[in-house]
Amino acid sequence: MSTFVLVHGAWHGAWAWYKVVPKLEEAGHDVVTIDLPAHGTDTTPVEEVTLESHVERVGEVLEAQDNPSILVGHSMAGVIITQTAEYYADKIDTLVYLTAFLPERGNSLIDYSKSDEESVVTQNLVIDEDAGETRVPDDATREAFYGDCSEADVELAQSLLRPEPLAGMVTPVETTPDEFGSVPRVYLRCKQDRAITPGAQRKMLEELPCDEVYALDTSHSPFFSAPETLVEKLLTVV
Repeated sequence: MSTFVLVHGAWHGAWAWYKVVPKLEEAGHDVVTIDLPAHGTDTTPVEEVTLESHVERVGEVLEAQDNPSILVGHSMAGVIITQTAEYYADKIDTLVYLTAFLPERGNSLIDYSKSDEESVVTQNLVIDEDAGETRVPDDATREAFYGDCSEADVELAQSLLRPEPLAGMVTPVETTPDEFGSVPRVYLRCKQDRAITPGAQRKMLEELPCDEVYALDTSHSPFFSAPETLVEKLLTVV
């Protein structure tokens, strides 16, 4: 039996994993989902959110487990699990990047996002510097995130998305080979992704290779559109 810690991406919350959790539990594993600060039902004020506060939230969960966990990060959470591994390497069995940012030392999420010019998110991102947050308009989220998802899941997600604190997106990661570099990495590519495009995923993998790479023929949100396939890939890590 393993413990999976699932970390959602930008604008989302722990609710994103509602189809995945029971399938992993049915396979005999423990699962913990997290609402990052100012996401889901968490009430942290936006101005208090930083990359470090995200990492602290994940670290608290990892430290509460009896054994090292399989830490899964979707999209933006790739940055978070990368920095988390620098501080909590001994609490992590494997890092799993689900169509996620895979940052090298000294780079931030926004560095990669800006260079992904074909991304529907990059093309439609609204940045409110005064409020310290970002959002993607509803008419773009369907194409960016949910291209192969059911209407019910699209409506559910759009009703629950929250503005994304800007600070966590612009802060670079600081990692070392001895800590972050010591943790095995697995990448799950999504071939129809319009948020982090396939080209951007390939480029990140060329710059920072992972131990294993698997492909899913889905959009950015396989936890909605293909939960069985996603769980099948996650179970290969056990």
